[in-house]
Amino acid sequence: MRHYLYLIAILFLMASCTTELPKEAVQTQEVPNVFPDNNGATLPPNIAPMNLRIDTSGEAFITHIHTKADADGIVVEGKETDIDLKQWRTLLQGAKGDTIYTTIFVKNNGTWTQYPPLKNPVAEEEVDPYISYRLIQPSYVDYEDIYICQRHMTDFEEKVIYDNRPFSVDAATGQCVNCHAYQDYNRKGRMQMHLRQNQGGTLIIDGQNRRKINLKTDSTLSAGVYPAWHPTMPLIAYSVNSTGQVFHTRDTQKVEVIDYGSDLILFDIPSNKVFDIDCDPDEYETFPAWNPDGNTLYFCAAHYEQQTDDIDNELDNCYDSLRYNLYARPYNTQTMKFGDKQTVLNAAALHKSVSLPRISPDGKYLLFTLGDYGQFHVWHHSSRLCLMHCDSIASDGNTPFTQIDDQQASYHSWSSNGRWIMFTSRRYDGNYTRLYFAYFDKEGKMHRPFMLPQRRPTYNDQLFRSYNVPEWMVEPVAPTKEELQNTARTDAIPAIYAGSALTHPMSKEKNRPAVDAVSGASQTRGNKIDY
Repeated sequence: MRHYLYLIAILFLMASCTTELPKEAVQTQEVPNVFPDNNGATLPPNIAPMNLRIDTSGEAFITHIHTKADADGIVVEGKETDIDLKQWRTLLQGAKGDTIYTTIFVKNNGTWTQYPPLKNPVAEEEVDPYISYRLIQPSYVDYEDIYICQRHMTDFEEKVIYDNRPFSVDAATGQCVNCHAYQDYNRKGRMQMHLRQNQGGTLIIDGQNRRKINLKTDSTLSAGVYPAWHPTMPLIAYSVNSTGQVFHTRDTQKVEVIDYGSDLILFDIPSNKVFDIDCDPDEYETFPAWNPDGNTLYFCAAHYEQQTDDIDNELDNCYDSLRYNLYARPYNTQTMKFGDKQTVLNAAALHKSVSLPRISPDGKYLLFTLGDYGQFHVWHHSSRLCLMHCDSIASDGNTPFTQIDDQQASYHSWSSNGRWIMFTSRRYDGNYTRLYFAYFDKEGKMHRPFMLPQRRPTYNDQLFRSYNVPEWMVEPVAPTKEELQNTARTDAIPAIYAGSALTHPMSKEKNRPAVDAVSGASQTRGNKIDY
């Protein structure tokens, strides 16, 4: 008898979980109001469920997700969807090269309304299985409470790679962790990250081999800041920066981040040697990026000639006149020497400023952001994603390019197959950067972006942190959080300054501001940057 009642209970539960679609719904041509609004975005065939929230008032809600081949699809009740992962993967794999339709039903006053289906084409090409990013509060709130996280793209699993809170007991002993980067999408477990202030230094991870390096030398401006791993060699190009921030009182952009000096260096990992690449006192070089062959280094630089002894005051009052052009230097992998600088895009002539060059894995395209001024475009409303063809680069700096998105965008990166672009943007609420993804087809066109899917759509409303420096990975990070923290507690090995990496004599030494020997933080301004 007990078993009989148990079976009845199971059958009742199964019946109660079966949702039928309304048979006599009134159809409307009004587009349903949902969050996130990913209607029309092309999806990868291995993305996590695209949960949504129906932002229309009603008594009851039903969401029907289906394809032409699978008309039954998935049916979910409620204002917020919680799509079954197994069902979603089956539907998504079957929709490769086709379209997923999402039809929403809303009940009001006893009557169901059926909205036109939302449409999402599904690409053949997958996204890389992992991404990593910092989760950070705005730096004017708190920059010593930072996570570097790893997210699996096929589900909602998130893992903390590094947590700096054990090193940030108070303001005097705080630590800022940033600029995590990988060689070749972490295929061989090669990673680096930079620590400022308490236990400062640069962590270099090669599988189970982990060490901390002090990249600041007596002949360089600071420790390594913005990194670019060479695609095949044990080399990392860095910008070295004296960076600070000022605050707007009548501007919704809130913060202005300024480089008061910046150069480029090359770190040879096996020899522990640092070489100058560019250290012209009138050029502010930053954001290096290699091409896939490793024979060209791209970077941004602004020309500014210091007029007084107080560079901070000068640039605080003319920050919006700093405009960065895009440059490149050829690199000989045999002699390990750089060639002459070439202007790729003279953005200043257009009254614009370039930031964050990134070259596609096939070497055909160069993606960058273009804003009205400066290089920290994360706060700049004018910043847009732009694209140029690498085979069209002009020797006079007048390279043609195309704006490929019409809303604010900042940090971006290519997937390993070159078919997906990931970028950050404040387009949702103007305050916090969120992650977006866009399909980049074989014709060189970027499709409508979609927001990183979450198990609960309201997560983005409740997360008072920004996604920061997102990077693709084909393999997960191997060391545990505790292992990385233990490496951070070791003494930093001093790097050796070894002169110029150029084919011409070393540039003259700059008149540099005082810099902390370990962390690279300016003694006059802290590097508390939300980028």
